[in-house]
Amino acid sequence: MAIVYTYSEARQKLAKVLEQASTEGEVLVRRKDGQVFVIRPIFEKKSPLDVAGIDLGISTPELIDIIRESREKRG
Repeated sequence: MAIVYTYSEARQKLAKVLEQASTEGEVLVRRKDGQVFVIRPIFEKKSPLDVAGIDLGISTPELIDIIRESREKRG
């Protein structure tokens, strides 16, 4: 069962409301006129391998040459 806050409570305790939505899945906020709203987190589906690239300041052909040279030294 979702936790229910009044509008005033939610406004005063916004950080707590957001934390509870994160842990519980959703939180309800009820206004004086009876309308109820749902606050729930959005979970982005990302791969743990999706990382930002690094600009090394070298071209692709230069990088390939570096890799070939290192392989030649080992082999």
